[in-house]
Amino acid sequence: MNSIFHHEKTTDYSKWAERLFEKVFKNPLKFTSKRSVEAVLFLVVFLGFFGLMAYKMTLPHMLNTFMQTAYHLLLETVFYIMAICVLMGAIGKLLVEFGVVRLLENILRPLMKPLYNLPGVAALGAILTFLSDNPAIISLAQDRNFSHYFKKYQLVSLTNFGTAFGMGIMVLAFMTGLGFGRGALVGIVGAVIGSIVSTRLMQRFTLKAYPELDAPVASASAGDEQKITFKSEGSLFQRFLNSLLDGGKDGVGIGFAIIPGVLCISTLVMMLTFGPDPATHLYTGAAYEGVPVITWLADKVNFVFYWLFGFESGALVSFPITALGAVGAALGLVPRFIAEGIINDNAIAVFTAMGMCWSGYLSTHTAMLDALGYRKLIGKAIGAHTIGGLCAGIAAHWLWVLFSLI
Repeated sequence: MNSIFHHEKTTDYSKWAERLFEKVFKNPLKFTSKRSVEAVLFLVVFLGFFGLMAYKMTLPHMLNTFMQTAYHLLLETVFYIMAICVLMGAIGKLLVEFGVVRLLENILRPLMKPLYNLPGVAALGAILTFLSDNPAIISLAQDRNFSHYFKKYQLVSLTNFGTAFGMGIMVLAFMTGLGFGRGALVGIVGAVIGSIVSTRLMQRFTLKAYPELDAPVASASAGDEQKITFKSEGSLFQRFLNSLLDGGKDGVGIGFAIIPGVLCISTLVMMLTFGPDPATHLYTGAAYEGVPVITWLADKVNFVFYWLFGFESGALVSFPITALGAVGAALGLVPRFIAEGIINDNAIAVFTAMGMCWSGYLSTHTAMLDALGYRKLIGKAIGAHTIGGLCAGIAAHWLWVLFSLI
């Protein structure tokens, strides 16, 4: 009996092996899936990248620098940024709760149409994203009491408009806390210029490709701005306390959200920006060492960056590159630039303008347009915002030059 079962099992294995042989050797292209090709390409790039870095630094030093840099960023930068987020979140919530945001909206309302070709109520979105983060504009855009003031192409351009002000108060507080308040204020003006360019270009691109979007949104027949309210119930003291705690809690969420970007993106960027120990010119495995590929490449064409942004060191290019993905991660680079002695008020003005205007748009534009139901416009939004961020940095530099002459 056992020999019969063994024979049947052996026969099944033989048939299975025969089918596998036919799949692999007779039709290998069909057997090889796209996922397999993707996995192989990823391994080649991954191992090639870290292999070259380990060859330059030695593997133990590279691994130790990688972990030490992330650890130092967590202790020295992330918790500092998180504290700012908590405090600014609490202040922002108080401004919303007690009507200051509404007052600012009424003051800024007349500027919306001539500057951005948007209805006056859009000022509310700019203030809310400045006090929090990019996605705040989407919650407003999905409120029919807000959106019924817009045409469709204008509503879509809110993605660019709101992103240009995202985390603005955090960036301003961070730069001011480091002693560069004047540069940060000039940078905010540059960010506003970039926001105008980005929003106007997005509207132009959208209407050129889809002229049918020059029509009121579907909910144009209903809605009332006065129903967009942020006032909570309770006594004055209770509203104050709840706003303070709720705003601080929101700040904690933003602070936690920036941790992956700072530790992962900033660590890699730093290891591609700074070189070995400046005293010994040797790799020791300490934090902030690396292979300065970005600096080397930027220095080759630094005359361009110097004329456009006033950057005196190619290493400073790392900030706007990082801000493409996450402005919180880009802020993590600034203390190291200060320690290296390569930063000044002009650089801070450019950093503030580009960091605030771009505000990690590559990682948020897709989700924001998808939430609005216009995924087909992602490419146009990213293109317009890329140009807008560059204009913000250039404007901030030349504004600082002008300010320095006064």
